[in-house]
Amino acid sequence: MQPEEKARLVIDRKLKESGWIIQDLSELNLIAGLGVAVREYQTSCGKVDYALFMEGVPVGVVEAKAENKGEILTTVEAQNARYAHSELKYFVGSHSIRFAYEATSQITRFTDYKDIDYRSRAVFSFHRPETLLELLGKEDTIRNNMKRIRPLDGAGFRECQIKAIQNLDKSFADNRPKALVQMATGAGKTYTAITFAYRLLKYSRVNRILFLADTKSLGIQAEQEFRAYIPNDDARVFPDIYGVHRLVRSYMPGDCQIYISTIQRMYSILKGEELDEKADEISFNEVDGADRQKPKEVVYNPKYPPEFFDCIIVDECHRSIYNVWKQVLDYFDAFIVGLTATPDQRTFAFFNQNVVSEYSREQAIVDGVNVGEDIFVIETDVSKHGGHLMKQMVEYRDRLTRARRWKQLDEEVDYSPSELDRNVVNLSQIITIIRTFKENVFTTLFPRRKEVPKTLIFAKTDSHADDIINVVREEFGKGNEFCQKITYSAKNAEQALSSFRNEYNPTIAVTVNMIATGTDVKAIECLVFMRDVRSRSYFEQMKGRGTRTLNKDQLQQVTPSATENKDHFVIIDATGVTRSKKTDSRPLDVKPSVSTKTLMTLVATGTKDKETLTALASRIARLNSQMTATEKQEFKNVVGQSAGEVAQNLLNAFDDDVVCERAEIDPPDEKGEIREEDKPKYERTQKELVQKAIAPFHKPQVRNFIESTRNSHEQIIDSDNVDTLLFAGFAESQQEKADQTIKTFREFIEERKDEIIALGIIYDQPYQQRAIALDGLKKLYEKLKQRAISVETLWTSYAVKKPDNVKKGTVAQLADLVSMIRFEMGMLGELTPFAERVHANFQSWTMKKNSGNVHFTDEQMAWLRLVRDHIKISLSITYDDLELTPFDARGGLAKFYEIFGDEYESILAELNSVLVS
Repeated sequence: MQPEEKARLVIDRKLKESGWIIQDLSELNLIAGLGVAVREYQTSCGKVDYALFMEGVPVGVVEAKAENKGEILTTVEAQNARYAHSELKYFVGSHSIRFAYEATSQITRFTDYKDIDYRSRAVFSFHRPETLLELLGKEDTIRNNMKRIRPLDGAGFRECQIKAIQNLDKSFADNRPKALVQMATGAGKTYTAITFAYRLLKYSRVNRILFLADTKSLGIQAEQEFRAYIPNDDARVFPDIYGVHRLVRSYMPGDCQIYISTIQRMYSILKGEELDEKADEISFNEVDGADRQKPKEVVYNPKYPPEFFDCIIVDECHRSIYNVWKQVLDYFDAFIVGLTATPDQRTFAFFNQNVVSEYSREQAIVDGVNVGEDIFVIETDVSKHGGHLMKQMVEYRDRLTRARRWKQLDEEVDYSPSELDRNVVNLSQIITIIRTFKENVFTTLFPRRKEVPKTLIFAKTDSHADDIINVVREEFGKGNEFCQKITYSAKNAEQALSSFRNEYNPTIAVTVNMIATGTDVKAIECLVFMRDVRSRSYFEQMKGRGTRTLNKDQLQQVTPSATENKDHFVIIDATGVTRSKKTDSRPLDVKPSVSTKTLMTLVATGTKDKETLTALASRIARLNSQMTATEKQEFKNVVGQSAGEVAQNLLNAFDDDVVCERAEIDPPDEKGEIREEDKPKYERTQKELVQKAIAPFHKPQVRNFIESTRNSHEQIIDSDNVDTLLFAGFAESQQEKADQTIKTFREFIEERKDEIIALGIIYDQPYQQRAIALDGLKKLYEKLKQRAISVETLWTSYAVKKPDNVKKGTVAQLADLVSMIRFEMGMLGELTPFAERVHANFQSWTMKKNSGNVHFTDEQMAWLRLVRDHIKISLSITYDDLELTPFDARGGLAKFYEIFGDEYESILAELNSVLVS
């Protein structure tokens, strides 16, 4: 059989799969079905390999080439065009052939001649006849509609969003198949994508759009955003205009326009398999070694053919999708839009370097779309050096049950920092870190606050997370609601996440991977890294959890003592994460390279390669050697076979001798090759052995049992090495940031000397003039904020650079700006908060008054404290102020006069003078 003949056998099969009836000219029957493909049909330019007829009318041509001629398919396009525009023998009547395919057994290319500047493109297989019939019935093509899309109404959009949408419009109009939107976390990637999807549906007349989310939780989040979206040109919400459906089963309804899914669920749908819902919770961007797994193979699915989607939007389009899941994306004849804040070289390559938007985090911070971070380092002895345990009786703890028992160490143990919280638990190390965090949170980190800001702690494992939670609750003296675990294994994790996002409690959340990327919790102001991260892009994603902006009113809903908009967040680096060497990919652990849980998940979602199954066999065999007799029996009861049998079946699937014996064929020759005639039987038998070997791992209860049994083995509790704090303070970058802030402030003072001279003596002015001065101070402050400097940022910078001269734990406010100006100009030797000065002066004044002839009553003291608190903020008080909140609730100026009588004027004058002196 010639190569071209072999290719035609495959092409015949693909046409049949796609719903075409294959005929030779001698058996011509054009009404045998909707679509008929006739071989070797004569045209006025020669014989075309296949002529495609629909309802008896020619609509397309197919030119077939041998498998090794794939590289010349584009040169065949001209030949195909001649066939398409020629006369067809035996056919009477007018016709216009619109569609052309060039194909080998491996590659198929397609052209629609109705497209303006038509261009061939690679497709997974032939379009179904009903699809071509639908295209013929439409007024124009999708690609032509894209060239005429209506200009964007940019009202309410950020500039970066407008640019991204306009450039996507142009990219699609130019018929570019892939486009990458690189937009900083918090800048509105999803909103941008929804807007573009709406425009595609409305103006380009696309049929269906697939939105691929990274995990189930992010899919839910995307669905909520779709359902809340209201376009500028319609008062209705998105679902009232177009159907939105999040996929939770292996079925896709045909009457929706937006489909939301994870890529692993879409793969299972194309394979015709049901996916365990737990598998939707796994982010393959967070699985060690996922991007080194064998690519997923996709076959034609007539229920959901390649033309089912016209556009795919890939959210969080990080590196692991490009080799493992590439066929899922390539299967559909669709434009692909990628969304990410952290692209790497592989991302750029996949999207053909067509970056339609580049909006970096640095630019987002400058624009006020994101907030920047301060880095606070906590370094302890055990975190840095590990520990040593003498040969002695030590306590062991079961990872799963947390049960403890004493056991003799066989030898001395030296453990490294990387073994902490995995093989060895040193609670003293966790306590030292959390205690240091607590001691600094209200002084150095968030001095304005009365409660801990929303804090997310990144733990190594679920067991580590449990230890952290217990320590946090104890160190802060709080209850269960204060600190909670949000991990895939935690009960009610979604509810806890919702509460963390919208309610006062939990104030502190501890996670491993679940909310490390993509999840939106705008109120987070502190990230505590108690694990290292070696992937550059993954670390940037994790940092993104704190970078979102939030206004004061929204922030106060979950953190009541917040006094300003969220203008920064803090990274607590307790593991050296900000200083460790980063790579573009998530590294494999040296031993083991991929966790057992991950291996089982990969197998459950369709991975069947030798490397994965062999690695899993090794883990099961290792577990078998560790289990007790009781555990081995329980394993057999749950799984249906022993651990040894499970491991052996996994190994047998790729053992040539076993496969050949079962297939009853000759073993491989000296070169390790199977006879050509035996290969079909070998492959069929091996497939059966693989299916048998992986069958147990499709059951969630089996995977959960194996993971629980594996985790039930013990950790050493190190109670000997009491940890000590080596260093706690801002990182060098924070020192540099403080230097830059103070430098900018000095330049600001120099530029505005005339204004500042008047404000510099504000406390010496008669209080009647202070209202005018305060108004000038506010205007000056607005100009300072244009340089991205707030009073809090400035005060913190002085606290970093001059800790001996600056009062820590302050709640910096507008009045303190004068103090900082005076401090910078050398008029003050120490920075003390204005509110503190007012408090001290008030205490001295009232003590002096009460020790003389005047003795203030309790009611009078209550009023005086209100006056004091007003002056703390406004620098002075007037009679008119006494008619406003909070004085009006107590009777206002009239009540003040009633309480203090004829002395009320002198009392106010004295307070205005004394408290600010």
